[in-house]
Amino acid sequence: MSRITTTFAQLKKDGRKALIPYVTAGFPFADITPALMHGMVAAGADVIELGVPFSDPMADGPVIQKAGDVALSFGIGMAQVLDMVREFRKQNAHTPVVLMGYANPVERYDQAHGQDAFIAHASQAGVDGVLVVDYPPEECVDFAAKLKAHDMDLIFLLAPTSTEKRMQQVAHVASGYVYYVSLKGVTGAGTLDTAAVEAMLPRIREHVHIPVGVGFGIRDAQTARAIGQVADAVVIGSKIIQLIENQPHDQVVATATHFLRDIRTALDA
Repeated sequence: MSRITTTFAQLKKDGRKALIPYVTAGFPFADITPALMHGMVAAGADVIELGVPFSDPMADGPVIQKAGDVALSFGIGMAQVLDMVREFRKQNAHTPVVLMGYANPVERYDQAHGQDAFIAHASQAGVDGVLVVDYPPEECVDFAAKLKAHDMDLIFLLAPTSTEKRMQQVAHVASGYVYYVSLKGVTGAGTLDTAAVEAMLPRIREHVHIPVGVGFGIRDAQTARAIGQVADAVVIGSKIIQLIENQPHDQVVATATHFLRDIRTALDA
């Protein structure tokens, strides 16, 4: 059983909702990420989504695109991201870490290190889940099985435009949780319609019987609390990136944790 499944089971038992912050690995400083991850856990994060920098992130808006460009300029790639997870695991053996990114870095890693090297090395580093934005579920059965053999989950996105067929395809291979993208468009775009999310989640749950997290457009404690009433998890990314973008090195962790503590308090209220 994966750490993600164990974490959600404990949260359900405790009557709590998961807080899942997203940060781009290597942003805003190349060496900050492990400390930032620890700070987010201290602030109440239950799962951490770690963005793998990529030069053409089609699902990401300008905020996360810019963060990825900064990280790439520091030379941050998949190998460095796995090193960050290893560093985090030296002090934290329980908080799930999900790598979120695109097919290209995964496949390039295997080209450089051998077939299925990404799965083996991610498992060794302490990764618990993988969300590959541009991997369609119907082509991921083998990949999902190989991940599961290493106690890792394959996580998928669903969107307001997802059909019943797509939900069924995702349900067939997904594990851990699914990530419902609450807005049409890219990360950081638009204003969240909580009523529309509330209406969509029962449709998803007809097909998907693992936890459902909601992200895109959650920017404050009030919205997070509203989403937490209906979802199993709240995912926050762009707002954190914006808050830490221009902070000096010694204020990055404090800035992120201060924001997340407010979100945690709202979710638990």
